Amino acid sequence: MYGFTWFTMNGSYLLMMELKENKIIQVGKPCKIAFNKGFYVYVGSAMNGLEQRIRRHTQENKKMHWHIDYLLKHAKIIKFFYKESKVKEECMIAKKFEEKLQPIPGFGSSDCNCKGHLFYGSEKEITNVVDKLCMSAYSF
Repeated sequence: MYGFTWFTMNGSYLLMMELKENKIIQVGKPCKIAFNKGFYVYVGSAMNGLEQRIRRHTQENKKMHWHIDYLLKHAKIIKFFYKESKVKEECMIAKKFEEKLQPIPGFGSSDCNCKGHLFYGSEKEITNVVDKLCMSAYSF
């Protein structure tokens, strides 16, 4: 899969995406969100296998389950960052992005107290935060 050679690595990941045009996207049944064109980063965790989670995110025809599934129908993943860990670190990572970027309220954070796990900013702003997180990168 995309040249990955890891097996069942657990940990946190980031999806850096680009949305080419402004869009209003239905996210789940009750919610429509207006997204500006530009760059987004999504913070997630995969404590049962990073490879499986990324494989799912990159599938085109899948059951819509998570908030990110709805956005990925319109945005293109341009980079994937990951960090192996035995503990869930996604909320700590989200807080780092929250310090510098605009969160999309409630997106991807229905199971925690974070403002959101999706952030909007320039490619440079996103990269500056990622550089401080010591995560490995993979470009699509």
